[in-house]
Amino acid sequence: MFPIRDHNPAEKTPIVTYVIIAINIAVFAWQELFVTGIAASNQFLIDYAFWPALFGEGQGTIGFFTHMFLHAGFLHLAGNMLFLWIFGDNIEEEMGHLPFLGFYILSGFAAAYLQYLPNPLSAVPMVGASGAIAGVMGGYLLLFPKARVDVFIFLVVFFRILPIPSFIVLGVWMALQVFNGLGSDLNGGGTAYWAHVGGFIAGFVMTVPIWLRRGAMRYWDRTRGHPPHPETHYPRSNIPIIKRRR
Repeated sequence: MFPIRDHNPAEKTPIVTYVIIAINIAVFAWQELFVTGIAASNQFLIDYAFWPALFGEGQGTIGFFTHMFLHAGFLHLAGNMLFLWIFGDNIEEEMGHLPFLGFYILSGFAAAYLQYLPNPLSAVPMVGASGAIAGVMGGYLLLFPKARVDVFIFLVVFFRILPIPSFIVLGVWMALQVFNGLGSDLNGGGTAYWAHVGGFIAGFVMTVPIWLRRGAMRYWDRTRGHPPHPETHYPRSNIPIIKRRR
């Protein structure tokens, strides 16, 4: 399952979302073009990635912030920016530009801190915007649980794009992060699952006051769990089912 778009594009221009995407792309391009060689790449990570072991010693505080704008490769960047583009515009519209920026950064801080807590002596650097974006996803789940998200499904024998309620898409995603986090090697590399969990929980919790001000359950009743404007209807997917030949 891979989300590709939702049916609820914002009515206002999500300026902050676009700026965050642009900064991430610009940093990645600069790193690829100008940070060349093993020594330079290592020093770049030492300076700007998040290192739990250094953070525990009161160092590496810059990386606590800057890790949110670094990525380990093109696919890492592309996947994160796609998720931010899908879910960020509606949350920014509901919160406002500057509050959304603060919300995004605080989600990233929470993500890094929860990745730090299970193994504060870890010498594995963390990079990526996914923790902060997980916060956006947590807020989206609370405000728009029934918003439809188009998901690309690949199950070996067929491909299909299906509209699925966000509470299923995001709920399954969150469950996978917890499951994989429980089975991960905290001393090894790979995906920072607990950062995803931390960011998601933080984003959900920080969105609760907005949800309450809008009426809580009454807000869901008024909007039917969707953003409070007409949804977009996309043409039916023409991706065919591919059957296995015998």
